[in-house]
Amino acid sequence: MDPVDIFETYGPLILNAAKAIIVLIIGWIIANVLSRSVRKRLAKTPQIDATLAGFFSSLLRWGILLVVFIAVLGLFGIQATSLVAVLGAASLAIGLALQGTLSDLAAGVMLILFRPYKLGQFVDIGGTSGTVKDLDLFMTELVTPDNVQIIMPNGQCWGAIITNYSHHDTRRCDLTFGIDYDDNADTAMQIILDIAKADTRVFPDPAPWVRVTNLGDSSVDISTRLWCKAADYWDLKFHMTKAVKEAFDANGISIPYPHAVEIVKPA
Repeated sequence: MDPVDIFETYGPLILNAAKAIIVLIIGWIIANVLSRSVRKRLAKTPQIDATLAGFFSSLLRWGILLVVFIAVLGLFGIQATSLVAVLGAASLAIGLALQGTLSDLAAGVMLILFRPYKLGQFVDIGGTSGTVKDLDLFMTELVTPDNVQIIMPNGQCWGAIITNYSHHDTRRCDLTFGIDYDDNADTAMQIILDIAKADTRVFPDPAPWVRVTNLGDSSVDISTRLWCKAADYWDLKFHMTKAVKEAFDANGISIPYPHAVEIVKPA
């Protein structure tokens, strides 16, 4: 075939393909730049929650990419009205093929509307725990305490049991200490109560609660309930565990532990 004929036949297609690639690249860059810019601007606005900032920036990004996709189809002579007609005719097939993605999208909208968790909160979603780092249209990103990234589809998040440990500003710190049956329970309870009252992180109201709650196989169990700020929960829990152990040692109160007894029968 004559090169001139080849150019006349395939030249417009090649030219449109080149234009489409350029439009896709430029559109992709614009979508990412604008999305990041909007997210930063919204994050600096006190009236807008950080979770909403991430959601709106993600929505803007996908909206721009959709416009770019329609523009690329226009370069090949496919009009938007024709595209709508084709999508309408193939809606069933597309719905079946993308039902998981559409489900994640719908779940993302529900998570934004009801907001069972926000960025920076520590949550447990269906048995997976971590701090919420990002929430967009399709997925939720968690970071575990040992800095491992976990990506969860929004559909699974919305359909799972969500435990939000950071939702309330205050939390109750529950501890249980076991003492020997020969030790004085009142003395042990007073030691625990004195340590709790001396800690400024423990709220005076509700007052610290210390009671004997169980007579175990080898120990008398003393339960302790302390109210504190949610941010102080773990530090208080670790401090109380260590401080009570040291105070028990100083006052001669023993903490029992299981013993193994070997019985040897004569031959």
